[in-house]
Amino acid sequence: MKKFIASWIVPIVLALVGVMFVYVWVNRDTASELSERLPGTTGPGLLADDAQPTGPIQGELIRFDGVASELPGSWPRFRGENFDNISREDYALSTSWPADGPKVLWSLDVGEGYAGAAVLNGRAYVLDYDRENSADAIRCLSLNDGREIWRYSYPVKVKRNHGMSRTVPAVTDKFIVTLGPKCHVTCLDSQTGEFLWMKNLVGEFSATVPLWYAGQCPLIDNGRAIIATGGDALLIAVDCATGQIVWQSPNPLGWKMTHTSIMPAEFAGKRMYIYCGSGGVAGVSAEDGSILWQTTEWKLRIAIASPLVIGEGRIFLSGGYNSGSMMLRLKEEQHKIVAEQMYRLSPEVFGAPQQTPIFYEGYIYGVRPDGQLVCLSSAGRVVWTSSSAHRFGLGPYVVAKGMIYVMNDMGVLTLLKATPAGYRQLAQAKVLEGLDSWGPMAVVSGRLILRDRKRMICLDISGQ
Repeated sequence: MKKFIASWIVPIVLALVGVMFVYVWVNRDTASELSERLPGTTGPGLLADDAQPTGPIQGELIRFDGVASELPGSWPRFRGENFDNISREDYALSTSWPADGPKVLWSLDVGEGYAGAAVLNGRAYVLDYDRENSADAIRCLSLNDGREIWRYSYPVKVKRNHGMSRTVPAVTDKFIVTLGPKCHVTCLDSQTGEFLWMKNLVGEFSATVPLWYAGQCPLIDNGRAIIATGGDALLIAVDCATGQIVWQSPNPLGWKMTHTSIMPAEFAGKRMYIYCGSGGVAGVSAEDGSILWQTTEWKLRIAIASPLVIGEGRIFLSGGYNSGSMMLRLKEEQHKIVAEQMYRLSPEVFGAPQQTPIFYEGYIYGVRPDGQLVCLSSAGRVVWTSSSAHRFGLGPYVVAKGMIYVMNDMGVLTLLKATPAGYRQLAQAKVLEGLDSWGPMAVVSGRLILRDRKRMICLDISGQ
């Protein structure tokens, strides 16, 4: 009897094992090789063979024939001059467009990703990924015509994982600092492209590369590069001129790097950097890197939207993946700064899956998970929504001259009034092919720079 049972059980077990082996082999990483992992899906952020060297990387500088523009104005970092995604240039902008949209001044192919441009001194800077040569490429372009002035690239293997590059450089008259997909922080001379220094955050600070690669945009403040590393330190300050570490903050709770970027703020006479790490939110002293306050009230599985500083000690936090939003308020208690929750909103009321909201003239504007553009009062009350007829997906938006420029996933650009009076559309046109037109915008001298997954364009939005 036992022999009879064994005679049919053993083949069945072997057959099941064989089926499982075939399934695992077929699905081992096919999805990552043939198509992107979409936000919210499961799977590792980095593939097993996606390792990187921990030692120095030798880069290469190539010069081209592009010439810097003489146009004024700047957008020197993520969210612009004042970190608020608002252009304050006194430049006339058009309030209507032809049917095919604003004039395209220049366009160029870029590596797959969502990295936006920074602009200073007539130059546009982009951290690109050169897939053919397996290298991060820091590109300096003429604002006039998009022609390349110089390119500094260094080899790093990045597999396609829902795009590669996704960060905006920080630029000053002297320096450009970038953060690559695999957490390489590079500092160059912003005029010539000459190499100054590089920090490998994984090798030097035990940082963990986030899911879908690094999305944090670096910050230059008072001649220092301010970077959230996670791992051995929560934040570090690096002297841009020398590459020396000025300070590194403690990381007592072991928070890891997220896709959010650091935002500066002032409170109680102290300058600080606010960062949403993997375990909460903290305010770090700009002077010495000490932690001035931290809270675990806002802890997200995946943090992408950056803190929105709206003044009077208030910080608006928002996220996707059913996170909703929260308003924090800082206050002093016994000579210490503490953060308390003012209110919290469900994701149906407001959350920000990808783009950081804008605080403009007392109101918060942003796109929530259902794709609708929303106007909120600072107290968290919905003033208006764009309705189900006007959805924008995960696209970026910016404010200039009292107007909101907002992009949807498929490259359709919409212009509307930035007013609490209601959704008032002024113009709309398809300006990019799409897919995934998610890169942060830059507004400079009547020009709007934006991109989809594979192409960057510069539009003339000036009032002719």
